[in-house]
Amino acid sequence: MVLFFSCGKKPALSPGERDSLVRQVKQLEKVPVTPATGDSLVNVWMKLDKNPAVARDTVLSVKIYYNLARLYGMRGLDSAQLFVERALELIEPTSGNLEDKALVYNGIGNIRSMEAKSHEANYYYNKAAAIVLSDSTVDLSAEAKSTMLLSAAQSNRMTFQYDLAEKMTRAALPFTPDLPEGHINHQRVLVQMIQIMNVLGEPADSIAPYLQKLEALHRSHPGKYNTSYLYESKIKYFELTPLKDSLLHYQLWKNRIDEAHYDADPSSATAINNLFVGYCNVGGTYVTLKQPVKADETFRKAAALLAKHKELIYADNAMIYQNNLAALYQVQGKKDEAIALLFQTSKLQKDIYQTENTQAVAEMNALYQLQAKDRSIRTLNESIRINRLQLQKNRLWLAVAALGVILLGVTLLFLNYRSRQRRLNQEKEKVLLQQQLLRTQMEPHFIFNTLSAVQSFVRLDKKENAIKYLNRFSRLLRSSLELSRENLVPLDEEIETLENYLSLQQMRFEGAFTYHIGQPVEQDLSAVLLPPMLLQPYVENAILHGIDLDKGNGNIDICLQLQPDILLASITDSGKTRSDEADPAHRSLSGTISRERMQFLGKKAGIHTAAIPGGGTVVTLHIPVVQG
Repeated sequence: MVLFFSCGKKPALSPGERDSLVRQVKQLEKVPVTPATGDSLVNVWMKLDKNPAVARDTVLSVKIYYNLARLYGMRGLDSAQLFVERALELIEPTSGNLEDKALVYNGIGNIRSMEAKSHEANYYYNKAAAIVLSDSTVDLSAEAKSTMLLSAAQSNRMTFQYDLAEKMTRAALPFTPDLPEGHINHQRVLVQMIQIMNVLGEPADSIAPYLQKLEALHRSHPGKYNTSYLYESKIKYFELTPLKDSLLHYQLWKNRIDEAHYDADPSSATAINNLFVGYCNVGGTYVTLKQPVKADETFRKAAALLAKHKELIYADNAMIYQNNLAALYQVQGKKDEAIALLFQTSKLQKDIYQTENTQAVAEMNALYQLQAKDRSIRTLNESIRINRLQLQKNRLWLAVAALGVILLGVTLLFLNYRSRQRRLNQEKEKVLLQQQLLRTQMEPHFIFNTLSAVQSFVRLDKKENAIKYLNRFSRLLRSSLELSRENLVPLDEEIETLENYLSLQQMRFEGAFTYHIGQPVEQDLSAVLLPPMLLQPYVENAILHGIDLDKGNGNIDICLQLQPDILLASITDSGKTRSDEADPAHRSLSGTISRERMQFLGKKAGIHTAAIPGGGTVVTLHIPVVQG
């Protein structure tokens, strides 16, 4: 996970702002750098750097500074140092950001190397390589990883850390298959492998496989790679064999290439020193082969080059010249000249040692300051990390405490809910039992009334009517018994039972009344559930006590209307004459039972009775229903 460090209290970028800037940076990084695009790319990066939003994001600023340093470095401008040091100053105190740190460390290493500060360069090269070696998931390309490892390996070889140089060179090998075709690191890794194995004195047979790969690379890409590196590698190989003629052969080939480079740019210190060392090595090989004349000719060329460019010849290369020339003097029998030259070489070596020692002390002091700064930063980061961990711990305890309180509250609520549900279930079961008890009280009453009607038919010798009545009653009784077993029944079945009952009562009283049942239209009555036999007692009460059965002109009107969760049922009778009105004190058993049943149906249930002007009574029932 990447962590971002910001100085001050600048507001962080929103995700949308940052994503837009990151996309711009990635697109710019993909643009190839050519002489034609160099200036325009610098201008675009500089414009992006002046964006106020970029200054609020450390990592974006580092990426911009690094890319500006890279562009200026390709053009050999001093501004590269300014921008890469700015990037280092920003990225160093942050946590994480390993990819950007590795790039910046390698860039600083390049700058210090150009300044001939080999120990400081080595310090930063190794920091970049350490990131690559320690974290295989670091988001760097194979090109960047191989370059960092090879730069560190070369720096370690120059500072005599040969084992570390070999380790990093070998670590770079697995990345080369992923490099583009013709990439310079295909050659560089093989050349550096051969160089370090030569320094370590490993046998020529161990170097041979790498030399064969290098030869194959040059054959497959003719003209793509610098041939002098191939010849130099062959020289390193033959130095470890007794085949001095082959060694001389490739030294001479390399000398021709170095002479061509020198002729092309006679003021280049690199070209001068490469040619000078080449002459010294060829002369030394002639001495080994006991060919002093040719050796003398070659050393004269080296002497002429030294005289012409004395200020540009490196001291250690001059020491190689003096050592090899002393060997020639010994072969020629010039012992005094050889001894004198060796004394000069010893003095030169002492001067080189003192110079390098002074420079090393200065660089080591600078490195000490850098390491002290790094330790200070690490200590600060560690303190911040400890504080964050303590804060996280406190937050964790707070979260645990809050969770405990919430859990306790939820538990209490759950227990209270369970208790209420238990009470509601108990009350519901109580109501159901009471409903069942009341229904069992109504069934004998209903049967008693029916048997009374049958008895009257028999007494009046109306056998056919009695038989017909009993048949209808048996069907009604069967359906009533089936419904009475259920707590809720469909409305359409309740209406059907009510119609059967009314037709029986019409037959019993010989058509003394008419009836009408108004049902809800365009509704599925089978999906509406209600308690059974709630309407029948009120209809019975209307027949027996609300109409003139003797006159034969009574009427019962039943109207059913569905509302949300309520069945509105009204039972209207035509009424009696004043002299025939029922005793107000009279209370039917079925009516009493029904009122008690309604009370158990809850707050939504209700009964309302009203007299109709001109005669008659309307009973309105509010019955809770369940709609499926």
